[in-house]
Amino acid sequence: MAVDKLFINAQLDRGARHAITVDGGRISGLLAETDRPEAREVVDLGGALVVPGFVEGHIHLDTSFYGDAWKPHKPCTNGFDVHERVTFQAQNMAAAAPMDVRARNQLDLCIGHGTTRMRSHVMVDGSVGLTSMETILRVRDEYRELIEIQLVAFPQSGILKSPGTPELLDEAIRLGANLVGGLDPASFDRDVEKHLDVVFGTAQKHGVDVDIHLHDPGMLGLFELEQIAARTRALGMQGHVAVSHAYALGDLPADPLKKIADVLAASGVAIMTNAPGARPFPPVALLRAAGVNVFSGNDNIRDSWWPYGDGDLLNRAMMVGYRSGFYVDDELRMAFDLVTEAGAKVLRLADYGLRVGARADFVTLDAEHVPQAVVAVPKGRSVYKDGRLVARDGRVIRQPI
Repeated sequence: MAVDKLFINAQLDRGARHAITVDGGRISGLLAETDRPEAREVVDLGGALVVPGFVEGHIHLDTSFYGDAWKPHKPCTNGFDVHERVTFQAQNMAAAAPMDVRARNQLDLCIGHGTTRMRSHVMVDGSVGLTSMETILRVRDEYRELIEIQLVAFPQSGILKSPGTPELLDEAIRLGANLVGGLDPASFDRDVEKHLDVVFGTAQKHGVDVDIHLHDPGMLGLFELEQIAARTRALGMQGHVAVSHAYALGDLPADPLKKIADVLAASGVAIMTNAPGARPFPPVALLRAAGVNVFSGNDNIRDSWWPYGDGDLLNRAMMVGYRSGFYVDDELRMAFDLVTEAGAKVLRLADYGLRVGARADFVTLDAEHVPQAVVAVPKGRSVYKDGRLVARDGRVIRQPI
């Protein structure tokens, strides 16, 4: 019996050329190049390196201005301040293009570069209610054949400081959000325990995962990480909790850093870093050596927090590697893992990867192997979702199902 699709001349990392068979949108075979079964459609990949579709572990679809009029960056008046950045964001959002238009622009950008799975944080708090979540839920449905998206109900204006937010987070999960988020329990809401009561209480009520923004530095951030880890263990949520940014891990002395790394590993708390410029960030290699799952994402793209961002997770892997001082091949593969397998583990994607039975989501790259791809960040990619071509050379292609 003929297979649905046969991809020939596929170069796999660390391996010879292979043929890939796809049936029903899933990989049904990884064969020697000489083994070519009958197929309804044959696609010649021309010897390109084939890698799994990229996993965007942290982005904000509701607040990007990509494709909108340029918004000049406003610096904080006295060093980085989350409260002030939130204020600037509200001002910019009031004058921005419609949210659904901006979200589509950003999705097309990310898909064009090879992202096939995504986790986006969406504002849900007293300042915007459920409006942003409702908009992004509609856009997610429009793009369901091109990309799979998890949404985090994110209390950007705090939980305790923003009246009605606990109830809104609860309702956001009912509407279709997949996770509940949090934000700097100590410095923003000034009550770590009550903040975490709401976050973990909502997660337990609905059986969803947790992803908390944590910008607080030094020993304050360390204390919050300890409390998050303790909650995770007490509730049996190992593998279901992530902390995004965790800047404190980048400025701790060696001894407390090692201790908290061991605590995070034992608690199954993952750490997301995008290696932001001019900020301390978690030491990727040290944390991974301790057993912590570290993953990555683009975070903000041309929004009120910074004017940078191109939606390219391969470029993000390069930046993480560059800032981490990764030079040898195994380190470069580690950087690549942050935007592929590590992200898939955090998002709990059981059907991910270049293996039989997984979804046929992959990207072709003009490179000999993964280390070269990380440092060269080649363009001219083709992106396949469920074995269907969905983007080429940065442009999204919509084909009939």
